[in-house]
Amino acid sequence: MPIRTMRASGTPRTTGSPGAPDSAPGRTGTAAKAHAPRAGLRGEGTWGWLFVSPMVLVLGLFMVLPILMALWVSLLHWDGQSNPFSGQADFVGLDNYRTLLTQDGLDRTLFATSLRNNAYYVLLTVPLQTVLALALALIVNQKMLRGRGALRTTFFFPSVTSSIAVSTVFLFLFQGSGAVNSMLSWIGLKGPNWFADPRGVLSLILSGLGIVDPERPAGVLADHSLMGLSWFEWLAGPSVAMCTIILLAVWTTSGSFMLIFLAALQNIPRELEESAAIEGVNRRQMLRYVTLPALRPVLFLVLTLGLISTWQVFDQVYVMGQGAPGNTTLTPAFLSYSAGFDNADFGQGSAIAFILLALILILTAFQRWALRERGVHTGRNR
Repeated sequence: MPIRTMRASGTPRTTGSPGAPDSAPGRTGTAAKAHAPRAGLRGEGTWGWLFVSPMVLVLGLFMVLPILMALWVSLLHWDGQSNPFSGQADFVGLDNYRTLLTQDGLDRTLFATSLRNNAYYVLLTVPLQTVLALALALIVNQKMLRGRGALRTTFFFPSVTSSIAVSTVFLFLFQGSGAVNSMLSWIGLKGPNWFADPRGVLSLILSGLGIVDPERPAGVLADHSLMGLSWFEWLAGPSVAMCTIILLAVWTTSGSFMLIFLAALQNIPRELEESAAIEGVNRRQMLRYVTLPALRPVLFLVLTLGLISTWQVFDQVYVMGQGAPGNTTLTPAFLSYSAGFDNADFGQGSAIAFILLALILILTAFQRWALRERGVHTGRNR
């Protein structure tokens, strides 16, 4: 039954049961309260855009706009001496891309050579620097280790040193009569002339085993080609000179990634490690079933940063050979620079840069897919 209540003025008011909805004036108040947070969110969104607008303008002016300008230049035959947005530059459409990817000639051969060199550089550098960085982080994260601060500084020091200076030092170390070959001579080994040796490492191994003759490859390896390079040239491996640059890259980048892994290791909850210790797991099992799963997001970050930086390698190549010997240290980044500033063909240089950008985005997406979380999907009980 309805419950009769008295207002403050003494007039009765009839309401329903305690759980019944309120009258019309009550609904109006509820709607007003519902609209209030929405208005507040709109205000916060406006203020948010206002605060980030300076950075958005800076990014648009110094990043997005130059990228769009470079994309337009990749569609031109431009020597860099005129205004690319006037009629003085020849519009060639996708010819620069076709020259690099589909048309037989020196340009496509050089581009394929740079892709091959950089692919071996990535395949060796990224795993080596990641494993070394994780190992160093595990070492300096031990509680009972003495001098942890000094070791961290020592391992990180190559990362903060100028890459040009380190590359110059490596040039002296790996000369034919340098310190590295002198140390190898102490154990009866004769080192190669590192930066002047264009031979592929895999071809040298196969030649030593008597499987393939590098001077006269035969069969499928010589009869088939891709983008102007025979299959043997694709599979010959990185040159001896490129292996030296790989050693330099691993040594100089492992320290930075060590700090990233170290921060992640110190963020792992102690409860996980204590529970695993109570269960009686050994160190190897602790690393496999506790540490590495907890480091999955950081591992993806390190691999992504390593992948991007290795495909963009330029300064070491510029200092340590500029593609020599025999274009075996040539990379797409240096080829893009050489096409624009040495050959005055900025259209082709921009096209190389955008092909490299597309390749990096594709490989990053594939890496993200490969390292994604693979949960177990169970059906719902009905």
